[in-house]
Amino acid sequence: MKIYNFNPGPAMFPKKILLKIQKNFHNWNKSNCSILEISHRSKNFLEYAINTEKNFRELLNIPSEYHVLFAQGGARGQFSAIPLNLLKPHETSDYINSGFWSYAAFLEAKKFCHPKNINIKYINNSKLHTLLPMNKWKLNPDSQYVHYCPNETIEGISIFEEPNFSQKIVIGDFSSVILSRVINIKKYSLIYASAQKNIGPAGLTIIIIKKDLLKNITQNVPSILNYQILFKTNSMFNTPPIFSWYVAGLTFKWLKKKGGIAAIEKKNILKAKTLYKYIDSTEFYNNLVVPENRSLMNITFFLKNHTLTPIFLNNAEKNKLYGLKGHSAYGGIRASIYNAMSIKGIFSLIKFMKYFEKKFG
Repeated sequence: MKIYNFNPGPAMFPKKILLKIQKNFHNWNKSNCSILEISHRSKNFLEYAINTEKNFRELLNIPSEYHVLFAQGGARGQFSAIPLNLLKPHETSDYINSGFWSYAAFLEAKKFCHPKNINIKYINNSKLHTLLPMNKWKLNPDSQYVHYCPNETIEGISIFEEPNFSQKIVIGDFSSVILSRVINIKKYSLIYASAQKNIGPAGLTIIIIKKDLLKNITQNVPSILNYQILFKTNSMFNTPPIFSWYVAGLTFKWLKKKGGIAAIEKKNILKAKTLYKYIDSTEFYNNLVVPENRSLMNITFFLKNHTLTPIFLNNAEKNKLYGLKGHSAYGGIRASIYNAMSIKGIFSLIKFMKYFEKKFG
């Protein structure tokens, strides 16, 4: 029986990519070396890196006034890098708190800012998750930038609006959204995303940054986090995560063959709508997010009888449905349905949910 992996990250891979990795693992690109052994300075890999960035730019329609950087440290590394690079001691910033990860970014940034110079704006305002629209965020007019997370993987809530804040640097943590739907890059000054959702294995973080931001990097930023240094060294200040970078390149080629971001977005909407429709059709399961803020990537729900949750999870694994346990900070069930998850996986989950409700409802 086929396994469907609903883990939130590291996440499910397309089978074609896994087979490609397996086929070329011992002799990558006719180099007689494994991809694990190849030098990041070799002609083979440097050419691959250039093509990988080219495909990434084409997929997201990234304008020429933006640089693309390949970094390490995950999204959490960027929680520190952003204030270190972009904030001078006297400058302020706004952090939008919509859930677990946006709040985590705020907590990290606090370490590098004077308490009076970092503002947090709470927009998740009820037990039934509903988010304030952007025109009600009440940003500080003097803040240097506004940071937000368009998709909170733990609660399963999303912001689908795109920002329109004049004269403001807008920064987005797109770790669980990148490559899943069309983004207007011009609305942002900096976008960052860790790899382990829709890009590739953990270890790689991609940064899309407006060129103008590199002119005013603050002093004394650790070199490994310094955007100017990353740019000047072609993202190779130190040995990069070669394998993650390689798989990212395979993912970008796979997405292009699938028709690009607009095509994969349609499939993602269909998958999410199908699962939400079933959840809403029964009182046995319950989603706590208002429809307009429901994530397309991470669908959370609870069983009406919470004591049945561990039994549900145990039986789901027996039915080859893996990774459905909700985050420890939130509980319940979470089905992460990134790009690699097929509609067949959604139907298999719904079939199991119907069976479980009939047995225990």
